[in-house]
Amino acid sequence: MRPRIPCEFFLIRYVPDVVKGEFINIGVVLREARPEALTDPESARTSVTQVRFTRDWRRVRCIDPDADTGLLEALEDEIAARLLAEASGLDSSKPLMELLSDTLSNSIQITEPRATLAESFARELDDLMQLYIEPIRVKVTREKTGRTAIHAAMRKEFEHAGVWALMRKRIAASLYTRPGDPMKLDCGYRPNGVIRIFHAVSLANDVEAAKGLAYSAPQLREGVSRVESASLQLTAVVEPIRAVSGRGPEDEEFSDEAANRYRFGVEAMEHEQIRVITMSDLPRAAETARAELQL
Repeated sequence: MRPRIPCEFFLIRYVPDVVKGEFINIGVVLREARPEALTDPESARTSVTQVRFTRDWRRVRCIDPDADTGLLEALEDEIAARLLAEASGLDSSKPLMELLSDTLSNSIQITEPRATLAESFARELDDLMQLYIEPIRVKVTREKTGRTAIHAAMRKEFEHAGVWALMRKRIAASLYTRPGDPMKLDCGYRPNGVIRIFHAVSLANDVEAAKGLAYSAPQLREGVSRVESASLQLTAVVEPIRAVSGRGPEDEEFSDEAANRYRFGVEAMEHEQIRVITMSDLPRAAETARAELQL
């Protein structure tokens, strides 16, 4: 049996009215329990630290209908980026708690540390999120479909591998193509001289998105080479073909049409050297990312 990892965690809370003191837990920071890392930047760089926020903002909207949930979502990426900078030695001036205190505003507070023993960071984060953050769901009212479902599956697998916090998100294509390009690519990371970018594309609901990504691929590839001095591996994550086919003889005509659209989308992207994988391939892609990021 593997020894458990001594850790400590901090809850991040949204406090819309400081006077009333009402709050909602929205996130968790989990780190190795090294007391010296709280005050010693050199020790902090060798401690593993991860942050995760909720994906369900309903409880936040219940106590504050005007809450800027987009800003709260961006805060997770900001904290993760600053923690990564600290761990990489790019920001060694402040230890963890000072770093977080500077990042958070009055309406966002962080609790005192609590001790825990983790089998793994990914599993412990899942358990802490379930225990302190995520609401109990009695029933699922609407199943995610299309690009939303693909993106959710992609994020879940990268989180489970412990790499999501280290990845860039919502990468602006305009950085590599031209000003005004509205495309945002879902996530990516850079191992050595290659930039790997992953983007969810629903071939069941939006084959036009596949054409758009294929159209942009040569410009993206040239721009990455010019701006980053790196090569680009662009990966589209799609549904398996069975997800767009019919279930009975009465659906045969629709199934043929849907299957043709699916194949058209795949071939359009592959023609422009875009790697196409299905949701079932995500665990392997996440494990590859974990190995390349040396986690």
